[in-house]
Amino acid sequence: MKSSELNVATRWHFVNAVEQLVEAALNRIRAAAGEALRTRSAFHLVLAGGTTPRALYARMAGLDTDWRGWHVWFGDERCLPADHPERNSRMAQDAWLAGSAIPAAQIHPIPAELGASGAAHAYANTLHDVGEFDLVLLGLGEDGHTASLFPGHDWGTCPDSPDVLAVTDAPKPPPERVSLSARRLSRARAVLFLVSGAGKCDAVAAWRRGEPIPAAAIHPLAGVDVLAERICVRPNGEDA
Repeated sequence: MKSSELNVATRWHFVNAVEQLVEAALNRIRAAAGEALRTRSAFHLVLAGGTTPRALYARMAGLDTDWRGWHVWFGDERCLPADHPERNSRMAQDAWLAGSAIPAAQIHPIPAELGASGAAHAYANTLHDVGEFDLVLLGLGEDGHTASLFPGHDWGTCPDSPDVLAVTDAPKPPPERVSLSARRLSRARAVLFLVSGAGKCDAVAAWRRGEPIPAAAIHPLAGVDVLAERICVRPNGEDA
């Protein structure tokens, strides 16, 4: 079965290695930034955490772009001290942002050191006047979670859901987190999932079967693109 026949709103793109995934993602970011800067003079990018995004961010400095128009946001954050090595903002800072030419005032980490509730409120205020994101980067957990939207929890899919959720009982440590809601992540011109590793096979299979996992709750008007390592797909007729 072709991927386009599974769900017209979810476009699957398989590559053979992480290096190819990173290169493809970099090309998509380059194109999205170029279009946004030409037409709107600003590029609003939402970053994901994780190992694969880190490899991507390490390549970002090589882009030929007008960094003055970039605005960087984060899809979720762990409630840890601001300089903690497990913070998504710290990872992005170390891999890319510390040496970038993006104006510091246009890099917007989630102040998760305030605690889940305080940080969610503060980040919602920061986002208040921001319209559609130009590009949202997301990952996929082995349980189907994305950002800090976990199975069995509130994903923020209702029309009146807040832009930012305070997560107080995450199944992965630390239990306190802050996450953009599915509704807010879907307010984007483009959404790109980066999926690598054989451990994601179950989640990918569930998604492709149409099961209601958190990742499938992200549905912008333009649809979703998933860049995935081929190893993430089970070697059987359904997913081949």
